[in-house]
Amino acid sequence: MKDIIDGFLRFQRDAFPERATLFKELATQQSPRALFISCSDSRLVPELVTQREPGDLFVIRNAGNIVPSYGPEPGGVSASVEYAVAALQVRDIVICGHSDCGAMTAIASCTCLDHMPAVASWLRYADSGRVVNEARKHQDPQAKVASMVRENVIAQLANLQTHPSVRLALEEKRVALHGWVYDIESGCIQAFDGSTGTFVSLAENPDIRAVSH
Repeated sequence: MKDIIDGFLRFQRDAFPERATLFKELATQQSPRALFISCSDSRLVPELVTQREPGDLFVIRNAGNIVPSYGPEPGGVSASVEYAVAALQVRDIVICGHSDCGAMTAIASCTCLDHMPAVASWLRYADSGRVVNEARKHQDPQAKVASMVRENVIAQLANLQTHPSVRLALEEKRVALHGWVYDIESGCIQAFDGSTGTFVSLAENPDIRAVSH
């Protein structure tokens, strides 16, 4: 905990003064350009990976970068998606998975989660990705996990489109959806190309969209 507090003190002493004008502007308003939905994994930091400043991203983080399908009892993720799209009018939504994801590893390896019932229940929102992944042949367990990470991103993009606010924004052509997979070791991102159903290098294909307006 001391390291965390020391970090805050350095922020207060060094980083905050450099951005004093920015924080003054942000004190009473925000207008982020994008909603970024990622895993809670400590190794993926959305603002670091995208080199964004405070106020640029509206971020949702949870185990497995999951977006539950819209239902009669919407939870925190649904409320955050709705607020970002309907109130903040974000223009882009990114669902970002990552390599070596613990949640996707548990699904791909059929790990018993009886001791973590809340986690087990949460990961059921990735079932459509799991079913597709199980139907495929994989070279080895690592390849199966990597494939599950990608199938989950595709599944969550589908879930996202069940949300009324997102469907309306797509209909009105004011939002685009993106599906990314971040590789921790290389720092590279693979992006889902909705037109071909494949993942390609984001660096080589910066205009790729999963669903465009």
